[in-house]
Order: sequence, then C-alpha cells, then structure tokens
Amino acid sequence: MSAKETGIFLQLMKNEGRRSLYLGLTPALTRSVLYGGLRLGLYEPTKVSFDWAFGSTNVLVKIASGAFAGAFSTALTNPVEVVKVRLQMNPNAVPIAEVREIVSKEGIGALWKGVGPAMVRAAALTASQLATYDEAKRILVKRTSLEEGFHLHLCSSVVAGLVSTLITAPMDMIKTRLMLQQGSESTKTYRNGFHCGYKVVRKEGPLALYKGGFAIFARLGPQTMITFILCEKLRSLAGLHTM
Repeated sequence: MSAKETGIFLQLMKNEGRRSLYLGLTPALTRSVLYGGLRLGLYEPTKVSFDWAFGSTNVLVKIASGAFAGAFSTALTNPVEVVKVRLQMNPNAVPIAEVREIVSKEGIGALWKGVGPAMVRAAALTASQLATYDEAKRILVKRTSLEEGFHLHLCSSVVAGLVSTLITAPMDMIKTRLMLQQGSESTKTYRNGFHCGYKVVRKEGPLALYKGGFAIFARLGPQTMITFILCEKLRSLAGLHTM
C-alpha cells in the first residue's frame, strides 16, 4: 500500500470512523449478487453457443464469451453502481431517496452515467478473469501434477486476480471519475471515458491510471479467489461439470 493510500485510510478512520469503510454497502451487495450471478451464469452458455457457431473453444472464444457476459450484466446493473458511488460521497443518504433525487434533478439517464466505460471495464474484467482462469486451469493440469480440486482452483484464481487487476485498474479510475461528475454537459470536466483517460495521462502522468492499484488488488484478488473456489464447489454440488 502506498503512503498516499495509507494516509487516506488513516484519515477516514480518524475523521469518520470504521463505518465510513462500509458506506454504500447495501447497493454494493445488491449489485454483487445481480452482476456476479449474471456474468458467471452467462459465461458457460455463451461459450457453448460460440462453440456451436464456430466449432472452437480456444482462448479467443473464452475472451469473447467473458466480454459479452460482463458487458451485458453491467448494462443492467449500472444504476445500482451509480447509487453506491453517490452514497459513499453522502453517508447520510438513503438509497431509495438518493435514486429519487438523481432522477428528479438529473433525469433517469443519470442512472446510466459512465455506463460506456463501465461496460468496457466489465467486459475486460470478466474476459480477463474467466478466460485467464479457464486457460490457467488447462495449462496447470497439462504441465504440472495438479488435478481438479481446491489447489488447482486456488492457483488458477490467483493468476486470474493478478491479470484482471492489471487490466481493469485504469478503467476503475476512469469510471469513478465519470460517475462523480455532476452538472450539465457544458460544465463537465470529462466528455467521455477516452477524454477522461487522456486528460489524466496528460496532467498526472501514465502511472495516475493506476492510482489505488494496491487497494483494487486487495479487493479484487481475494474476491476472485473466493468467487471461483465457491463457484466450482457449487457447480460440483449441483452435478455440473467444472469450468
């Protein structure tokens, strides 16, 4: 963790208490259930459909399947993500009241603020996570003594967590900045995701795209491991084949 990230953490704890670390928890959990279930549930059927259409399940097909599952899922759940970000900035707000305020002041389209970059980010995240996990499992089984089971799932998910963090950290930063924008089109700092990325790189340097990268991995790494290990276990209990 960088000195700046440590300073922010300590300042939050001092000024706002432990509760500040869990602001927006309700919409975050809601989105996780909906988004996580959709993207994981759509991956296998999409891969099977591509296999039927193209007669192949190579790594490109896995990437395309993950990208579709992620983009489609986030398009449906983006309003919950917007509410989560707003609640983190306004700890006294109530989720339903915040939704009403956003719609009344900014229009219903405001619930889909940043949906373009969010879809790109979700497509990249899901593709990198699921395709990397899928391929890592295949390679580990082929080149090591690991067999189907907990240790194989753990090693594969660690690799997937690292790769997905490297790919999605810049997109997370851009998405958050876009979602926090308020006001009319003429007063906005960033016109779109590409414009936001360009301005950040120009003013703050390329490494600014990875601001909070350690914090992202601290969340995404364990989340990826837990997600895949539980998913594989639930598929096994349900009598389904492994991913």
